[in-house]
Parts: sequence; structure tokens; C-alpha cells
Amino acid sequence: MNEPSERPDIMALILAEAEAAGAAGEVPVAAAVTDQEGAVIAMAQNRMKRDSNALRHAELVALETAMVVRGAERLDGCDLWVTLEPCTMCAGAIAHARIRRLYFAARDIKAGAVESGVRFFDSAACHHRPEIYGGLSETRAAALLRDFFAARR
Repeated sequence: MNEPSERPDIMALILAEAEAAGAAGEVPVAAAVTDQEGAVIAMAQNRMKRDSNALRHAELVALETAMVVRGAERLDGCDLWVTLEPCTMCAGAIAHARIRRLYFAARDIKAGAVESGVRFFDSAACHHRPEIYGGLSETRAAALLRDFFAARR
């Protein structure tokens, strides 16, 4: 499942956004939605602390913004790029949004739900499975998370 990304600049872009989220006191995670041509139509950082809302994961914020931009309840043909393997809540949203491809950087052994943990997209309850490409820029993304949590201990 580790195919080279079609647009490596997207991962670099969201890693910079993740750094900005960390500087704002959020867990440094960011996401972007790209359209069929590869253009970024939405980008977001984690906003749980800033918005006092546990549902404001970067993936959900990016998906919601992309739906508004497209004026549609689904994102058929769009791709999602994330700096951390999505959790179960975000994996469910990805399936409901009908994301075509999911690209993610660092694996999340504890809370990830794509290649780790519950493996949501392999579940019989999952009605849509995107193509999955994990581990892109994994070293940089993992270091960003590790440094963020080390500074808080």
C-alpha cells in the first residue's frame, strides 16, 4: 500500500500546517482535500482545543470545508491527505464522504483505524473503501508528533 504520492508537495504543505497547529497548542495534525485534478480545495489543522470541541479533527474540518466549497454532501473523486493515520471517527467520515484515495503520513498504532487498530475499512460495516496509501513522509510526521508530546511531559 505504500505507493509514491502523486503530488508530494501536498504532503509537504500539510506537514507545514501541522507544525502551525502544534505552535497553536493543538496536536500537530493537518489534512487537505484535493479534487480530481489534484488541486487543494480545503486544508485544515486540528482545532479541538481552539474550538473546545472533540470533533474538530483536521480530517473532519477539511472534509466539511470541501463539501461547502463543492456544494455537495459527498466528495466523489476527491482525495484526502493527512499527516496522521485517521481514527475510527474520521475513517467513518471518510467513508461517508466517498473519498477516492486516502494518503497519510505517520501510523497511529494506538488510535489509528486504517492500517492499525480496528482497520475500519476492512470491516463488513464499512460501505465505502478508499484506495489507501500510508507511510508517506512518515519519519517527518512522526518526529513532529513525538517532539510535540515530549515538550509537554
